[in-house]
Amino acid sequence: MIEETGSFRDPAGKIFYINGRIFRRLSKTGEKRFVFLHKEKIIDESIKKDYLIQTKILDNDEKSKLNLDVNDCILEHEKVPYISYPYEWSFSQLKTAAIFHLDFNLFLLDLGATLIDASAFNIQFIGNKPIFIDTLSIEKYSDGEPWKGHKQFCENFLNPLILKSKKGIKFNNWFKGNLEGIDTDDLDKLLGIFDKFSYNIFIHIYLLNKLDQKFKSNKSLKPIERKKFIPKKNLILIIKKLKKFISNLRDFKSVSTWDNYSKNNSYTEIEESKKKQVVEEFVKKNSFNLIADLGCNDGEYSELSLKNGCKNLIGFDFDINTIDKAYERSLAKNLNFLPLYFDASNPSGNIGWNEKERKSFKNRANFDAILALAFEHHLAIAKNIPLNQVIEWMVSLAPTGLIEFVPKNDLTVIKMLELKGDIFPDYTIQNFENELNIKTKILSKSQVSDSGRIIYEYKR
Repeated sequence: MIEETGSFRDPAGKIFYINGRIFRRLSKTGEKRFVFLHKEKIIDESIKKDYLIQTKILDNDEKSKLNLDVNDCILEHEKVPYISYPYEWSFSQLKTAAIFHLDFNLFLLDLGATLIDASAFNIQFIGNKPIFIDTLSIEKYSDGEPWKGHKQFCENFLNPLILKSKKGIKFNNWFKGNLEGIDTDDLDKLLGIFDKFSYNIFIHIYLLNKLDQKFKSNKSLKPIERKKFIPKKNLILIIKKLKKFISNLRDFKSVSTWDNYSKNNSYTEIEESKKKQVVEEFVKKNSFNLIADLGCNDGEYSELSLKNGCKNLIGFDFDINTIDKAYERSLAKNLNFLPLYFDASNPSGNIGWNEKERKSFKNRANFDAILALAFEHHLAIAKNIPLNQVIEWMVSLAPTGLIEFVPKNDLTVIKMLELKGDIFPDYTIQNFENELNIKTKILSKSQVSDSGRIIYEYKR
């Protein structure tokens, strides 16, 4: 049994794992909450409508087989292929998650229940589809109660979206630096007077911040009396208006280096065809459940891998614009493909309480294989990371994979070296092969370009 270190915040239930299966042990409070949800068919209806992760109650026989206490109320949840965090999502993905959260809350209100918080971490993506994973964030709705998750929704969803939409500032690194999201006071200071002419920005940012500041400035130890009665129809209206506002937000995009890389790269059509053939053959001969595509760009090779037998694919790229394009591809073609924002030279670390609340990229890496096509030179040349370290890091992510080496005489590397000069004497095909041979067994190598680009298939 392995305890989930990030599950400590909820006293109603704790997550743990046995043999890769995911369980939740409920406290008496959690059990009482769940009994209501189960009795009223709210759990079943939420699962049926694809809002909630597949969840079942363990019977005593199953608990006994797993050496669990039969007196405990224990749930089992469907396993998500890869856990991602909101600071790894693009604008479109966060917007999708925000609307999904609001739709789910509206759905629950119709059933006499509500969400008690609004953490973006409670939503995961399976392929391109969001799903809610925290069953105990749902409870019975009492008429007249306020929207408990309003402030958190603003910090986790609304504020990051407004920051990007109105100011063109990426929320990812800011969110990663503050797991509570983007503080409303910080955003209020960044927004101009004309931004606040918007009804929703005025209500949910400016006015909310003023009320919060007033609360903080109150020096009395006596609690502030607040009017709590909000009719259900008014609460629904507030949520619907906010949903409409978020739906109309547009991404403020800046031109990026790799915007049109899939169309404007240094490959000829014949070379591109060779490269695709190598990928097709590699995927076809293996039964991969989960592949990581490092430097996925707009997802062309990710889609190719899925078409040739891979079940789930997670793409990673530093360019936030291409991640959005990859997500659009996944949606348009209904692919089991989740592209994520990722800086390989500064990946997500273990952060949060006791550095165990949110896991690092490496600790979440449970991949069957990697595709690292036209990727290694972005670390070895662009980031000055020693070639042996680049290879060691890549092969540590999965037991097998494809790694493409891009030589110095390739046009892409030539451009990279124009400003730096050639300060990389160890960056050679011989050194690359030697280092790869030390750490793995090279199964095959295929030259895919006249410049000498070679794709290596390795196995640890």
